[in-house]
Amino acid sequence: MNQRVAIVDVVQTKHAGNLKDNIQEIMFWIVRQLLNRVGIDRSEIGTMVSSSSDYWQGISCSNSYYFDSAGANLKSASKAAEDSALAFHYGVMRILSGTYKIVLVVSVTKCSEAPSVHALTHMAADPFFQRPVGLNEAVVSGLQAREYMQRYGLTREQLAQLVVKNLGNARNNPHAHRSGKLTVDEVLASPLMVDPLREMDVPSTSDGACAILLATEEVARDLTDTPVFVEGLGWNVNGTFLGDQSLLDGSLPKAAEMAYRMAGVKDPMKEIDVAEVCDITSFHEILWTEQLGFCSPGKGGDLLNDGVTAMDGKLPVNPSGGLFGANPYVARGLIRIAEAALQVKAEAGKRQVPNVRRALAHSVHGMGGQLHSVVILGK
Repeated sequence: MNQRVAIVDVVQTKHAGNLKDNIQEIMFWIVRQLLNRVGIDRSEIGTMVSSSSDYWQGISCSNSYYFDSAGANLKSASKAAEDSALAFHYGVMRILSGTYKIVLVVSVTKCSEAPSVHALTHMAADPFFQRPVGLNEAVVSGLQAREYMQRYGLTREQLAQLVVKNLGNARNNPHAHRSGKLTVDEVLASPLMVDPLREMDVPSTSDGACAILLATEEVARDLTDTPVFVEGLGWNVNGTFLGDQSLLDGSLPKAAEMAYRMAGVKDPMKEIDVAEVCDITSFHEILWTEQLGFCSPGKGGDLLNDGVTAMDGKLPVNPSGGLFGANPYVARGLIRIAEAALQVKAEAGKRQVPNVRRALAHSVHGMGGQLHSVVILGK
């Protein structure tokens, strides 16, 4: 990148199962808090990029309901639907265009006011061939996990161990919706949802929001002593028909390759200090760590067994608790970026990983990992 883009600061809500404030109130207070922390006025924001979903918000033109409360009144503004990490990419590009020096990126989801994740992801399936057989995100995740188990020998105990790790990490996250000190046996005792996944293998949804302020390097250094620079961006998408692709060979490797190439990363295991990934089930953190290049196919379970991805491991994954800690469906990708930025800033509190110089954030949208986004952040 010729023009360096930096994250100035980030703010997120205390995520919950049912936030009492409405979407306008949530958005106003989170943006107000961010601007107060940075010490600038709404008039200094050049443009705003938001991410929400008509499906997940339960209303059409979902962005029109919070644009004014998010500081976009009479400003150039745009919306990136569904995956909030794409809103972040768009915000970075608006600065790289040379048109804007300060960009606000926001995302909000109130899952408590929308139908269930199973019903909404079912609507994403093709209406003629895939919906009639009942496909949704959980069903496809079960199909993926079962195929992986048969190919590589992953066990249910390893899946449960992942749940224990991430809910345990979430105990250090003041923004988390859920946390707990559990045992593998307690996770295995939960009811079966979609074989081989149990109810505790699939994070429930949350209400929450996140806001990130981006700026040019010159402006960012004036606004903060700890700017976090965007070193690499990557994204890739597959087709919608599951029968046209391998469930275990998705679009993430190409998205990661794009981000690594831009950031100059040759060996991600050695050059990345911490990762925040969208663990849509316990199984997926294992699959995503492989496809991000942290290990070879079939070895993601070994990273977990050997403690590599634990808080005190060589490459901690999801010190925030990931989606098991909080899962505001559309906002979750932006939250991963915010958590990665806090790690680089060394402002992550009890969930801080020591000596972080470079962090990775990952977001996913669509059944089986149809769309992936990868962001590399550094000091």
